[in-house]
Amino acid sequence: MAYPETVNLAFNRAVIEPDFAFSTPDRDVPAAPGYWLVLRENDLIARAAPAGGGLELPYGQGPLAGPYAVPPVFVGTWRGRPLRAARLSPEAAVAPGLVAVPAGYRYAGLDEKLLTLAGIARQVLHWRDRSRICPACGGAPREIPGTFGARCPACAREYYPRLHPAVIVLIRRGEEYLLVRKPGWPAGQYGMVAGFVEFAESLEECVVREVAEETGLAVDDIRYVGSQNWPFPSQLMAGFTAGFAGGELRVDTTELEAAAWFSAKNPPLVLPPASSIARRLMDLHAPDMVAAALARK
Repeated sequence: MAYPETVNLAFNRAVIEPDFAFSTPDRDVPAAPGYWLVLRENDLIARAAPAGGGLELPYGQGPLAGPYAVPPVFVGTWRGRPLRAARLSPEAAVAPGLVAVPAGYRYAGLDEKLLTLAGIARQVLHWRDRSRICPACGGAPREIPGTFGARCPACAREYYPRLHPAVIVLIRRGEEYLLVRKPGWPAGQYGMVAGFVEFAESLEECVVREVAEETGLAVDDIRYVGSQNWPFPSQLMAGFTAGFAGGELRVDTTELEAAAWFSAKNPPLVLPPASSIARRLMDLHAPDMVAAALARK
């Protein structure tokens, strides 16, 4: 699918509007049947839609008995019905009529809507799991109505969900683009320099530092393109382009496996997944290279 704006990438809420309305746990009506966003490790539990219509979320009072690693929590409404998320324990069985489907960004079996919904579940459940114990005093925080925050009754400290900002950048040198490869990626796949923002650092400063640390290169003409919520488990990726400003390529092998300059005449063997902002940056700013890579298949 060709997106007119980066905001329409998978994992961004715009993908599921107007079907989805975000809400908070205290707004749930427990007796009302609804849709279920159930994860088991990295899988989403789904069911086959009627007449070969692909996959859809289970619907009802509660399609799975558990056991649950993270109990059900209300996250809003989906197509006007309650939407609840939960995480099964790894050993939990899947009921007849349901299937466990990979919910990662590399899997093409989920459409953008289900992928985005699974991302919401992943982030909410990650936060719920990490906020059970007060890190200051060891107390048991309780929900703050109207939010996903928690307040410890013992020490009164409040905690709210955290998103971790990171940058990703496509660097251009004439008709060439700097791409990098990390250990564990599929064979032949290359992406871009990326990294987390540090204390007292702007997004642009993070771009300069990460490029220098990972590749030894300097960049200029840094331009913001767009952002993507990245629920693996709780990042916000800010996408940039930049121009090559000098230096010799020196790969930081503690972070990367390889780095090289690519072009339409020398495209990478495998592009980043279509659901990622890395691919969106390439589609927008290196279309000739993308077309050449796709033509090689």
